[in-house]
Amino acid sequence: MKTPGSSPSTNLLVIGYGNTLRGDDGVGPRVAEAIEDLNLPGVCTLSCALLTPELAEPISTARCVVFVDAALDVQDKIQIRPLTPADSGQIMAHAADPRTMLAVARDVFGQTPRAWWLTIPAENLAMGEELSTKAESGLSDAIAEIKRILQQESRSS
Repeated sequence: MKTPGSSPSTNLLVIGYGNTLRGDDGVGPRVAEAIEDLNLPGVCTLSCALLTPELAEPISTARCVVFVDAALDVQDKIQIRPLTPADSGQIMAHAADPRTMLAVARDVFGQTPRAWWLTIPAENLAMGEELSTKAESGLSDAIAEIKRILQQESRSS
């Protein structure tokens, strides 16, 4: 994956996270891989199982970041929400949520990019690598939404 630091200007960082061995939970990393395959200028991607403190540095160097994850509470369409950092960057478990990751980037590196949380409908979290029809559709919609964000960011720079 093309990671921040490999390009002098990261306009957009896409972080897809989730367990690729648990059905729809792996849709976040698949979105990151699909965006990577497009080789879009100024776009870097990261794929991981969990959001961990090590991601704070690449987050802090991006102009904007999109966190992509599966969600059981999303009905039929992807949802995209703007994010602000949490009040605290303290991580109390093995993994953090996107708002906490933004707070860690702010607290440790002094930088917080514009950020969005893109969630994709999930219905099957059973063992296996197959995505449900709902998650497959969400994957396509997520790619289109990330392209839209990139165009918006390119116009504003």
